[in-house]
Amino acid sequence: MIRPESIRKNRWKIAPALEPSAKEQFAQFHPILSQILFNRGLTNPAQIQAFLEGHYLENNDPFLLADMDLAVSRISKAISNDEMIVIYGDFDADGVTATVLLTEALRGLGLERSKVRPYIPDRVDEGYGLNTGAIERINDFGASLIITVDCGIRSIAEVAYANELGLDVIITDHHSLGSKLPPAQAIINPKRDDSAYPDRMLAGVGIAFKLAQALYQALPERAKINLDSLLDLVAVGTVADLAPLNAENRQLVTAGLQVLNQLQRPGLSALAAVSGLKSGAITAESIGFSIGPRINAAGRLDHAYSAARLLAVTNDYSARQLADELNSLNRKRQQLTAELGELAEEMIDSRDQIIIAYDERFQSGLVGLVASRLAERNYRPAIIIEKGSDMSRGSCRSIPEFNITEALDQVTDLLVRYGGHAQAAGFTVKNENLELFASRMRDIAFQALSEQELVPSIEIDAEIEIADIDWALYENLALLEPTGQGNPTPVFLSRNVEVIYKRAVGQDGSHLQLRLVDSNGGYKEQSIPAIAFRQGDWETTLPSHVDIVYSISLNEWNGRRNLQLVIKDMRPAAS
Repeated sequence: MIRPESIRKNRWKIAPALEPSAKEQFAQFHPILSQILFNRGLTNPAQIQAFLEGHYLENNDPFLLADMDLAVSRISKAISNDEMIVIYGDFDADGVTATVLLTEALRGLGLERSKVRPYIPDRVDEGYGLNTGAIERINDFGASLIITVDCGIRSIAEVAYANELGLDVIITDHHSLGSKLPPAQAIINPKRDDSAYPDRMLAGVGIAFKLAQALYQALPERAKINLDSLLDLVAVGTVADLAPLNAENRQLVTAGLQVLNQLQRPGLSALAAVSGLKSGAITAESIGFSIGPRINAAGRLDHAYSAARLLAVTNDYSARQLADELNSLNRKRQQLTAELGELAEEMIDSRDQIIIAYDERFQSGLVGLVASRLAERNYRPAIIIEKGSDMSRGSCRSIPEFNITEALDQVTDLLVRYGGHAQAAGFTVKNENLELFASRMRDIAFQALSEQELVPSIEIDAEIEIADIDWALYENLALLEPTGQGNPTPVFLSRNVEVIYKRAVGQDGSHLQLRLVDSNGGYKEQSIPAIAFRQGDWETTLPSHVDIVYSISLNEWNGRRNLQLVIKDMRPAAS
């Protein structure tokens, strides 16, 4: 349980107030909304309008992506020659949605089911990305073309091996590039220096969608489906992969949520039902906390094919069965993550610049979640590794001060394969190199972080009074949806707030329920409810007046709708 003294370690960073010279161009907006738009760097009227309406002003022609013309040409040839195409995806929600999307898009061009086959590797037996065993199996299928989604950008040896077998490979990926690119027929990644595409931060499923757009533009006479019907998959994969919800991702997710809320896809309809979500009320937050984790649970504890089948299934009965299966896996995932997190805590020293733990008891599907928990709790980069008999597989989660993929670049001689982003990555290492890998990573982290004060920050959009919180403000804040990575839920600070009620809640009393009111003339009938998750220990020590950092949410219970504060941090007033 998080103690009050640990909560006070956060650094509060309040955004600069809206400059007086800029207030005129925000005159038509609610003053607090104006401040938030300013914080997001939105000052141009056209930008503001596009942002609030979910538009994307830049040229989103898919052919601006480097090698898109080569990819479309090779796929068109495969279609004309009746070749078998295999869509090779990753086992997380982004990879699974991308696999299903591109499979359905190609079949929507008239290809027979047998000519477009999905392939998702087993996390335990095969690991992340392309592998030679899978390539051999795909070759045995009789395929002649592999299209990767959400993986492959660092699979140099594997692509070369596929070429030796006579297989062509097209890579679509959004992960960071290595020093060399694989010898593929085409490599579509917006992070390429020679890519003219304006948005570099598309998720893997977003890039798969851009490839589908290019194919449908090039082969309009073959199109049998409307690509917009696939945008629900784009929304799920983009949000679940924590891609920034600005630029084109914001447009894609906004449009995707409209499709998703119709629940026309049986699998997502069933998944919404077991998650307690209703049509018309599914948000990006719903994906992040309910839908995404259940899709990811398949690849973590079983096989991602279960999630892919759920997303692709066309009948309600099978959808319900598969959704129940994923729901059970997710409950198991939650329990095991908690247990393995406790195991990892016993093995590490939180004073180290980087947390590294490896053990046979860790599970490859859960090491990322455990690493994430440790990184958040200790505010240090964390690496958790499942030690196998010959090979070990690890997952990394980091903090803004430390680019974990760049660190892995410095130990590439020790790794079998690796890939990822600045804040999250995965790798495979031979056991004979494991100790040296850990030692060198500790040295790299020490050099980068030993002179820094590592304290987590909470970004605060504005300082307001409790009396400022009303339905008008809530409705204005709703214009910012979908919120998430890159466009966070607005966070506010209120000082010297009076606590008129407090009670520990939850099975173990780990949360704190509050009622709060302004100290400067507030009345009990003007109080607002609040919930402070994982801060139940404040019940006996919380003073009568506090400074609070929070977001504003909607609480619905028994048909009643009330505004509620979600407390992120608290301090005694004027501390």
